[in-house]
Amino acid sequence: MSVLQGSCLCGSVRFEIRGPMVKFSHCHCSQCRKGHGAAFASYGRTRRRDLHIVSGSDSVKSYESSALATRAFCANCGASLFYAGKTDELAEWISVALGTIDTPFTAPGQTHLHVASKASWYTIEDHLPQSA
Repeated sequence: MSVLQGSCLCGSVRFEIRGPMVKFSHCHCSQCRKGHGAAFASYGRTRRRDLHIVSGSDSVKSYESSALATRAFCANCGASLFYAGKTDELAEWISVALGTIDTPFTAPGQTHLHVASKASWYTIEDHLPQSA
């Protein structure tokens, strides 16, 4: 397994993923759309123990977006970085915003989530699996 490197928009926060990524998804819920300013947010999960902030940890700020989730972003540039679910099932996992990963990688098994609340102006035209 090669190490994936990532960073925020301004470069203040740099991180490494030193383990496998799984569960690649494109979330269409209103919170992800607002948090990313886009039609959807793309994430991949990794175990918390495999995510290492290399520099800029003091710039990583968190926002509790609901009782079930916390979102992390760079306080300098506002780039969305991580999403952490608060359920027991997700306790050892963290989702990484795929657009922040600088190293080329593949993302097998992608899926669209929360498509029932997708942006009205966006049409999903690929053949990836979808869930309401």
